[in-house]
Amino acid sequence: MTTTSTAVTAARTTARLDALVASVREAVGRGLPPDLTAYLVGERLAPHLGADDLLTPEQREPDPSRYRQHLLHAEHDGSFSIVALVWLPGQETSVHDHISWCTTGVHAGEERERRYRLVPATEGARAHLVATEDVVNPQGAVCGFAPPGDIHRVRNACDDLAISLHVYGADIARIGSSVRRVYELPADR
Repeated sequence: MTTTSTAVTAARTTARLDALVASVREAVGRGLPPDLTAYLVGERLAPHLGADDLLTPEQREPDPSRYRQHLLHAEHDGSFSIVALVWLPGQETSVHDHISWCTTGVHAGEERERRYRLVPATEGARAHLVATEDVVNPQGAVCGFAPPGDIHRVRNACDDLAISLHVYGADIARIGSSVRRVYELPADR
């Protein structure tokens, strides 16, 4: 299982990140269902992806042994958090799902995602995962989801650094990760 290293980035921020936080705060504050909130947050995230002035140099730093999570913002009431995940070539997550809605956007590079469906155990057959979709997310791609049905694995399949921004409907500063469960079940592909 691959784990993340978490960096709580110093209070340094950029004007663009401050604008993104304000925009996400407005979308989350509408109190809509999780799937609609994830969609609205994606609309607000998209214009910032790829902008040179979004992250500080420290917030772009990778970890040579695993992908790295930089906490960029955690809302004071716990309603959302924004993190930057920085990936060196070949780094990947374990197969996992999430505790809350999530919106992701690729800021730099390219990420590949494999999505799964859990097939419960039945009499004579143990639980297993079925791959349902392979997705390539290039720079600028945005997607959102809300549990259940959010089981996936993500990796940097390009030859350069990849950075993605993740907005979670949870307080990542307090809980440390958005991962609800890691799946170590057999998969059909």
